[in-house]
Amino acid sequence: MFQTEEFKPGGRRAARSCAVALLAALVALPALAQTPAPAPGAAQAPAANSFLGTRAGQAALALSAQFSSDRKPIRSGLVWRVLVETADGTPPRIVARSNDAEPVFQLEPGVYLLHAAYGFASGTKRVTLGPQGLSDRISISAGALSLAGSIGETPIPPAQLTFSIFVPLQGNSEGRLVVNNAKAGELIRLPEGTYHIVSTYGDSNAIQRSDVRVDAGKVTQATLHHRAAMVTLKLVAGPGGEAFAGTAFSVLTPGGDVIREAIGAFPQVILAEGDYVLIARQEGQVFSREFKVEAGRDRDIEVIAR
Repeated sequence: MFQTEEFKPGGRRAARSCAVALLAALVALPALAQTPAPAPGAAQAPAANSFLGTRAGQAALALSAQFSSDRKPIRSGLVWRVLVETADGTPPRIVARSNDAEPVFQLEPGVYLLHAAYGFASGTKRVTLGPQGLSDRISISAGALSLAGSIGETPIPPAQLTFSIFVPLQGNSEGRLVVNNAKAGELIRLPEGTYHIVSTYGDSNAIQRSDVRVDAGKVTQATLHHRAAMVTLKLVAGPGGEAFAGTAFSVLTPGGDVIREAIGAFPQVILAEGDYVLIARQEGQVFSREFKVEAGRDRDIEVIAR
């Protein structure tokens, strides 16, 4: 089901330790997959990666990141935050941030906490900036995931798919939601590890699940295979006849559970393979029929108004 290929920059496991104070500060930060707007008064990294032009009383802090597996540099997708510890014991305060791959910050000499986010993966480090300046690098243990769906050998159009990604917990495969409504083909940067994927085809009951391993330094391409089809619902006077407009349809399981409701002349519904009951309501009258959905067989389901 899965195909794995080289992720041109790659990474080993990053160091797991981080200052407790830094962790407390990061809880309040926005999701790492997003690029937040600069905080008022926060320093921005200069465009040029150079130690020239340092202001009096400040030193240059030049940063870069690498994948921990093969130490290749990360060229894009980074969000940098520089924090400083406060004297009153409150969480560290952000003093600078940048979205550049290799930013250079002009800061007063002192001790700083560095945080580099790469999608949902990140690396942290404490550094001491002296008057002479400092150049440092953070290692990030990250891989990437690209998802798709198919019915048999036929790819499902990306617009009809959504994915949710979970970190499994003991005794619960859907332990903690990491990514919601991910799109097919999207490159999702994640820490190395195993994830539980839920793929939804359409907006009813065509759902598939699978566990996927994301390795450091690689893109894991996973295709989830659905057994479903698209059916077009119609209320007609006779076989092949014109559909009545404004018909209210309900799709039920044989046990009577409602799977989907729709209104229109010929609404389209994506359903998982199986047996169903279709009820059509038109001008106070109720009509019904049983039908079967076979994987990959898109077809019209007609209810005869008689």
